[in-house]
Amino acid sequence: MRSFAEGLRVFVTAAIIGITALAASAQTPPITLAVDASEAPRRIFHVRETIPVAPGPLTLVYPKWIPGEHSAAGPITDLVGLKLTAAGKPVPWTRQATEMWAFDVRVPDGASALEAIFDYVAPLGAWTTATAQLAVVNWWSVLLYPQGPSDNETRFSPSLKLPAGWKYATSLKAASPAGESANAIAFAPVSLVTLIDSPVLAGAHFRTVDLTPGQTPGHWLHIAGDTDASVAISSEDEANYRRLVAEAQALFGARHYRQYHFLLALSDHLPSNGLEHHESSDNRASEHALTEDSAKKVLGTLLSHEYVHSWNGKYRRPAGLVSGVSADYQVPVKSDLLWVYEGLTEYYGDVLGARSGLRSPDLYRENLALLAAGMDRQAGRSWRPLADTATAAQLLYDGRPEWAGWRRGVDFYPESELIWLDADVLIRSKTGGKKSLDDFARAFYGPPENGPEVKTYGFDDVVAALAAVAPNDWSAFFQERVYQVAPRAPLAGIENGGWKLTYTDARPELTRATEEESKLYDFWYSLGIEVQGDGDSPEDGTIRDVVPGASAARAGVAPGMRLIAVNGRRYKEQGLRDALRFAKDGKAPIALLVENLDTFQTFEVDEHGGEKHPRLEKDSSKPDLVSAIGAPRTKAGSPPAP
Repeated sequence: MRSFAEGLRVFVTAAIIGITALAASAQTPPITLAVDASEAPRRIFHVRETIPVAPGPLTLVYPKWIPGEHSAAGPITDLVGLKLTAAGKPVPWTRQATEMWAFDVRVPDGASALEAIFDYVAPLGAWTTATAQLAVVNWWSVLLYPQGPSDNETRFSPSLKLPAGWKYATSLKAASPAGESANAIAFAPVSLVTLIDSPVLAGAHFRTVDLTPGQTPGHWLHIAGDTDASVAISSEDEANYRRLVAEAQALFGARHYRQYHFLLALSDHLPSNGLEHHESSDNRASEHALTEDSAKKVLGTLLSHEYVHSWNGKYRRPAGLVSGVSADYQVPVKSDLLWVYEGLTEYYGDVLGARSGLRSPDLYRENLALLAAGMDRQAGRSWRPLADTATAAQLLYDGRPEWAGWRRGVDFYPESELIWLDADVLIRSKTGGKKSLDDFARAFYGPPENGPEVKTYGFDDVVAALAAVAPNDWSAFFQERVYQVAPRAPLAGIENGGWKLTYTDARPELTRATEEESKLYDFWYSLGIEVQGDGDSPEDGTIRDVVPGASAARAGVAPGMRLIAVNGRRYKEQGLRDALRFAKDGKAPIALLVENLDTFQTFEVDEHGGEKHPRLEKDSSKPDLVSAIGAPRTKAGSPPAP
């Protein structure tokens, strides 16, 4: 872990290199990058680059370690049709045998530019970025650049062609008022770092909401959907997103961007997800996320989470997540501090969601109950400390759903939220309510405002900043909760914050909404299984995961099996719930007929506790600090502070 002094040296070194690179780049013409996305509905993007070069050996690289993905996620397999020419003559290329994202070429004598043409064929499934009606253009998927000592400051002059009639939004600036023609946009030259940090959202059905009219900096919510109906947004939701901007300013006290664009793609064909950027965020949700109640609950605090990343993740960043001082996208990251980068962002994303009205106080607490119970039920915590889920993030993001509870997943999101709640409650208790984690957030992520910049930190910097707010052995606090194996989830923040984790047979609203959207049904706290589908399809009933040691696992049920019948009747989601209810306080086991590949077997599951779901119950003996944390800090309807 870096000390504060080491982190400062990295930052100063990066600044010196950046200044040197800027001076050099001022003498080198930018790379011309022309992306033709007019066939985005076919999920194919045509690319033409003109790269200033000098004769001799050259290595072209495709971005590999993508910021925010925390893994080698650059989709190199989907770069196809690569051809290089110089002065109209072909230039051979060879992929490096030990680095799949790098191509070696020899620039011929007399050549001053290399032209590269290729296509990016966007995949379906988990990495889908385009539908027939919209697209998200991530520049890292459509460019090559010369590898070198200051490649992060390589200048690009990008342009983008869109399908006829499509509108777009991005934090990039147009080259000039005349830089746009029909469906084509020329952008002002930018560095590689800025380009990769500036996605474009485009679509046939498009709406923009000005969240801070007349204010500087400006904030906009841009929505692209698969239908006109999908981009409708209520006045209440508009007000909540305006309030989000105000609440973030009240929390941090400064902004480290010149403008901010919330980019929201709404489609049932895109995976629901989000990715942070300094002056924008790439958010994706179901087609009806703004128009149907259950889908809106699932959307939840996605936008507030990615917005917080502008401060925590983009402005302040763990030193290991800046891939070397040159920000070379080929250098592996060290993700051990993701429990701060993502965990604290998860915490404040949910807190700001409550403060802004994106979630009601009841739903805010309900979400905490689900996080706490889920982590407390995570069997893998008996062997794997939370810190290792952060260190191994590049593996766990692609972990299979089978045995996820025993393996552990990217638990640095939900479990770290509980740890930061614990820290917040502890500060409030130690200072008699005079201080809170908000004071740390303002000191660590707040003024001065210098526009987009990166300041790195290490573990010791976090500890020192917390100690300045409230004296405590913060190093030991995190060592116990993050770096040591713990058989139980960190529940002290909930318990000392005036609440108790209990269980009831009533399904929480968030669980119902998630099940309605995903068709993945939660029997985690009773039988100890998750089941895909409600029985309407012949393929329904797949058991996605089991809790080791729970009743279904003890009977012999395993992930990947398919539930065929419950107590002799064809599996239906409601039928399984009925079986749990009737078995409560009885003695007869629940009979589960399952298919294991091509073998059928009946398991007798001894489960008599009924259906169970987590909830928070008020502890009247303690002050309600949890509700105080989620309470608004600004007045409803007030404009964001300048």
